Amino acid sequence: MSGSMLKNIWLPYTQMQTCNNPVIAQTTKGSVITLQDGTELIDGIASWWTACHGYNHPYIADHVQKQLQKMPHIMFGGIIHEPAITLSAKLAELLPGDLNKVFFTESGSVAVEVAMKMAIQFWLNQNKIEKTKILSFYGGYHGDTMAMMAVCDPEEGMHHLFKDVLPHQHIIQLPTTQELRQQFSDFLEKHHHEIAAILMEPLVQGAGGMLFHDPEQLSFLRQQADHYNILLIFDEIFTGLGRTGSFFACNQADIVPDIITLSKALSGGTMALAATIARECIFDGFLSDKESHALMHGPTFMANPLACSCANASLNLFEQYDWASNVKNIEAQLTQELAACLKLDIVKDVRVKGAIGVVELHKIDNMNLLKNKLLEHKVWIRPFRNIVYLTPAFTITTAELSQLTRAIYDVLSS
Repeated sequence: MSGSMLKNIWLPYTQMQTCNNPVIAQTTKGSVITLQDGTELIDGIASWWTACHGYNHPYIADHVQKQLQKMPHIMFGGIIHEPAITLSAKLAELLPGDLNKVFFTESGSVAVEVAMKMAIQFWLNQNKIEKTKILSFYGGYHGDTMAMMAVCDPEEGMHHLFKDVLPHQHIIQLPTTQELRQQFSDFLEKHHHEIAAILMEPLVQGAGGMLFHDPEQLSFLRQQADHYNILLIFDEIFTGLGRTGSFFACNQADIVPDIITLSKALSGGTMALAATIARECIFDGFLSDKESHALMHGPTFMANPLACSCANASLNLFEQYDWASNVKNIEAQLTQELAACLKLDIVKDVRVKGAIGVVELHKIDNMNLLKNKLLEHKVWIRPFRNIVYLTPAFTITTAELSQLTRAIYDVLSS
């Protein structure tokens, strides 16, 4: 690790004593990152899947520049602005059912915290003071803040060190089999009186291991939540905005969660923005003559006009090209080209859903070495745990995507 380069920087998810020197990005364009030394890398993960239309899209840039001249930021307390009005209306139109009430934040973790806060206070406002627990699932990941760590997988996730100091929440197996469904129903029968909401990542549990499940699981959870009078929260920060092939993952089950969270690709990978969107009945649960029944939350930079302008432009872009066909083509190419990895002894599984390709290894013995070898192939891929994955921009070319899949195979086979 270079002392001068990292003298004042603390990297995320990184043991700073043993880590590789980070590369220095100079410019980006499309699916290409150009480093300070002129090296060009094909980006296989679109900056944690945020840059869904590729980097530096001129349409988004134009919106940002125009908004910068008019108003880069203004507080959202008691005063609102056109970019936020437009964005909230767009989201309400795109989301299923009556998911119409939009609360803006600046990060995914906070968006899910707000969703949990909404769910718990919804019941508190009705004097159901016992319904304060959140039910989530093994393999789940919802963020790194303290409240979020309490609802992530306590054993396999990134936060196991904190499991004894976090507030207790219910974390159980995702009901993916008939036996687990019965266990799930039995659990709710026993604990539903204290559960405010079920929280899950629909179709794909992302950072918890890139674990896939079927739309039928979502329908089952909706039915169970209704039966036991529990709210259903979908964390679509990873799965939303086209990543799984449908615009929202919940579309594939044709159901409506009570609260949904969005971030990541919401602003087209340009600025920090997140949103927690609730159904009308949830919003109505906060309407009262009592000030204490209001949702007492308000990040300083919530609904930042620049970020909202980016999001408006990004949502417009989805209407200007056939993103769904692009994702379908990416899915087909990933399926075909990653299949070769199954022949390798070190590979446990290969799976693809939408614009998500996963090569699961039995284990990764030397993560730093693996990352270095991938860099030598001029690709930007960031394995974690025992997973090598791709979440490219929807605008990536077939040649660029092939360079990524070839790099994975060549490195793993060597």
